[in-house]
Amino acid sequence: MTTQTDIPPAEGGGTRHSWLREHSELGVCVLLLALGVLVLTDALTMDVDIAQRGPVGPKTVPVVVGAGLLVIAALLALDVLRGGRGQAEGGEDIDLSEPADWRTVLLLAGVFLGAAVLIEPLGFPIAGALLFWGAAFALGSRRIDRDPLIAAGLSLVTYTVFNNLLGVPLPGGPLMGVL
Repeated sequence: MTTQTDIPPAEGGGTRHSWLREHSELGVCVLLLALGVLVLTDALTMDVDIAQRGPVGPKTVPVVVGAGLLVIAALLALDVLRGGRGQAEGGEDIDLSEPADWRTVLLLAGVFLGAAVLIEPLGFPIAGALLFWGAAFALGSRRIDRDPLIAAGLSLVTYTVFNNLLGVPLPGGPLMGVL
């Protein structure tokens, strides 16, 4: 009887394929590296007004985040190359034998895309309410009597907090004069 260990590696790359498979976490390192370079490039080429009120300017946080991403990518790559492996996902509410629920993923993606398109013409309160209601529906809630009211309340509270209390202007849309 032939087992998997009895079969020699294929000519011209069988061991390379298995090395890449064993070190697949390096893909995450590459993603973090690219994201860190992107954030740092964007931060360092940012056009900023010279007059600054304190020691911390608008470039500080993006530079720290970009540098942190680069450090994390390097440390993770070092760990993977030394033989470190990520733990398999586990938990009492996760069934790894079940396939991914692509319907939910696609519904959520559509809801987010729809909110992004509608936020400018309808304003944040309406687009946000549709976002919250659509996300609740995509995740399985079917309470038509309650969900729209909760979504509208969440959206209005979020709009009020950001627009009026934090000073972050959000598009108001047709409700701009009412709120």
